[in-house]
Amino acid sequence: MAIANSHTIGFGGGCHWCTEAVFAALKGVSDVEQGYIASVPPDEALSEAVIVHFDPATISLEVLVEVHLHTHSSTSNHTMRGKYRSAIYATSDAQRGEAEEMLSHLQAGFDEKLVTRVLPFVVFEPSPEQFRDYAVRNQGKPFCRAYIDPKLAVLRRDFSAFAASV
Repeated sequence: MAIANSHTIGFGGGCHWCTEAVFAALKGVSDVEQGYIASVPPDEALSEAVIVHFDPATISLEVLVEVHLHTHSSTSNHTMRGKYRSAIYATSDAQRGEAEEMLSHLQAGFDEKLVTRVLPFVVFEPSPEQFRDYAVRNQGKPFCRAYIDPKLAVLRRDFSAFAASV
């Protein structure tokens, strides 16, 4: 359950099971809602994503954005981008401007151009209950070993100061 005065932002990029596991493992994140987010045209179709509720006094938006960029294929414009849109879904104009500045600044840390875009958050549709907390409920299973565990390894290696439990 999200804390009443926490901030929210949406992230999409890869499988929402993976994205949920990454953000749920960060200090300062009080809740991660897994599902699908749509933006404005031409991005009005629902795409796998999460809503992250966080305490900016514990973890900054910039750290969240940087974690996001390093834990999915943020430089790959692969054929599954419709289902896995690489995006930061801003919940306000101010947050959108801040996230755009962060993307511009963080681009220097990547050899290839980021495909991640900052989009307005329009609508969220939660995943069915049986798919939520996938990583927690399916530890050690093939999907987790192949896709989620490597992302959590990046979190442990590159963002250990912000990792709550991975």
